[in-house]
Amino acid sequence: MKATPTNTSDMRMVLIFSVVVLLMPIWLQPFGAAYPDLMQKFAIFGLFAIGFNILFGQTGYLSFGHAAFIGVGSYATVWVFKGLTMNIFPAILFGTLVSGAFALAIGYVCLRRTGIYFSILTLALAQMSYNLAYSVLTPITNGETGLQLSLDDARVLDDPIKEGGGIPPTNLFGLELQAFDGLAGFYICAAFLILGFYIAMRITRSPFGSMLRGIKTNNNRMMYTGLNTRPYALAAFVISGMYAGLAGSLMAAVDPLAGAERMQWTASGEVVLMTILGGVGTLVGPVLGATVIKYFENIFSAIDKSVLADLYSFLPDGLADVFVTVTGLFVGKGWHLTLGLMFMLVVIFLPGGIMEGVERIRRRFSKQEESN
Repeated sequence: MKATPTNTSDMRMVLIFSVVVLLMPIWLQPFGAAYPDLMQKFAIFGLFAIGFNILFGQTGYLSFGHAAFIGVGSYATVWVFKGLTMNIFPAILFGTLVSGAFALAIGYVCLRRTGIYFSILTLALAQMSYNLAYSVLTPITNGETGLQLSLDDARVLDDPIKEGGGIPPTNLFGLELQAFDGLAGFYICAAFLILGFYIAMRITRSPFGSMLRGIKTNNNRMMYTGLNTRPYALAAFVISGMYAGLAGSLMAAVDPLAGAERMQWTASGEVVLMTILGGVGTLVGPVLGATVIKYFENIFSAIDKSVLADLYSFLPDGLADVFVTVTGLFVGKGWHLTLGLMFMLVVIFLPGGIMEGVERIRRRFSKQEESN
């Protein structure tokens, strides 16, 4: 069977995406971001944003409660670590499935409304989940302390802990995630990111994806034709929730604990910013948005006045103090101001996000080549 041009371009995109992700330890070094913990965040939140984009970018439903699925995935994964095994494969599988079941229940309720009412419902149910994790469900979630591993955990599928030994590390069929200075954990997260990207692409290119875009374009018109769009929207909600659950499971895999703070509304708002910043409805955009925001959060927030003082040390003392004071408003604890300004500029000048800017540059170069 001969490959069509569309299939060829899709596979080329997947290949390029895979190469870029797998070579992060190399090309991120000039940016000071080539360390495993941060690269793991790039991969995990990129996966979270890809899943959110299936619901928001493809279907047009804006959820303000997607962080709840991250929390559910994290809790479910840690419970597998405590009760069964430290192998991340069954733990991640269980966490993703539990999140999917939870998304099915939440989506069944919330999708009875559309627009802002849907968004408020998701926010309300997510905050209910957050508060339940802190109070009523303390036997399951361990409340404020969070769910953590201990030496007394059963782990019935693992070998018993030797006398004087510590908690065994998470592993993938024997390969510890902290092996190779933590790069093993990054590449496992990267593999899930690439797989999630490929699945999202197949969904986008499928008739199911066309149905989702039809719901986003004009849901009422599709319903007037006699088509019941709710099952399609519910399926998109569940898939998106499973992506979030997978991201939460990976968080617990690289750092085996779970806390209710992962379910806060601010985490749900963050993934909205990631998707809009990168490009709503695009495949690569949400990953770019997640990478930019996590880079700002971890790099810019670490710049304090002492770093700025060293940076401007070549200036006269009075002028250096002025530059340190002004620049200090945009870094360190004030890094959100930089993020807000950047987000405002993107929304004003690039409504389609970073990917719109990339597309404009590509078109300009294409026109120059044609003219030559």
